[in-house]
Amino acid sequence: MKNGVTKKEPISSRRRFFLDIARAVGLATLGGLTWSAYVDEVSASKLTLRPPGALKEEDFLATCIKCGMCVESCPFDTLSLAKPGDNKPLGTPYFIPRDIPCYMCPDIPCVPVCPTGALDIMSLKSEKNELDINKADMGLAVVDDENCIAFWGIQCDACYRACPILGEAITIEYSKNERTGKHAFMKPIVHSDHCTGCGLCERACVTEKAAIFVLPREIALGKAGNYYIKGWDKNDEKRLEDTSSEDNRPKKDSKSVLDSLNSGMEGLY
Repeated sequence: MKNGVTKKEPISSRRRFFLDIARAVGLATLGGLTWSAYVDEVSASKLTLRPPGALKEEDFLATCIKCGMCVESCPFDTLSLAKPGDNKPLGTPYFIPRDIPCYMCPDIPCVPVCPTGALDIMSLKSEKNELDINKADMGLAVVDDENCIAFWGIQCDACYRACPILGEAITIEYSKNERTGKHAFMKPIVHSDHCTGCGLCERACVTEKAAIFVLPREIALGKAGNYYIKGWDKNDEKRLEDTSSEDNRPKKDSKSVLDSLNSGMEGLY
């Protein structure tokens, strides 16, 4: 100690060595935790709903630079940027319809501001080269018919009335209620060729937990495969243009049925 000031002793090379090891282990652990958290966030992104015009999820994640311009331009605060703990790729835009749906702005302000094309403006243009929000494909509404009160026989058309593409994306199917004999069911039916996934129906649903909800289209829809085709729909035949007829036929065994039977009887004589 000199003049009341304690002089720091130099760190020995041996002590510095162990300090460096401890620091490296700490950084590696922190990096591992950060990376694992990032991987968890990315792996949970399959159910994430993106803004209008978003590319397919893999391409979107590779193209989006997390600038937040689409979020800033949304007049309804529908879009949010994913934060740690949101179980979505960090910094990417998404929306939760039950909280704030997409209100289908005709000028689609969130898309033109995208600087990288992660939100593809061309996918939202009509044949007249005008923006058409009805061409958006944010997801697809799915009805839980076990918990939808309309399927119970209680009159409700909240989702139908809330749909901005009235009478096209959601229609009402009327059928007799055999249980009562004097009432009718008013069942909401979603049409995938018109639904944009805006989520206005989910927001309007009167049940405690929405009985109609939006999922990414690849999750919501099944796939018939190339073995089945709608013979009455010429457009459906386009699915088979790049598939050979040989690929569509079940593979046949080279042996005949008779040969197979004979081979199975050989040990009996």
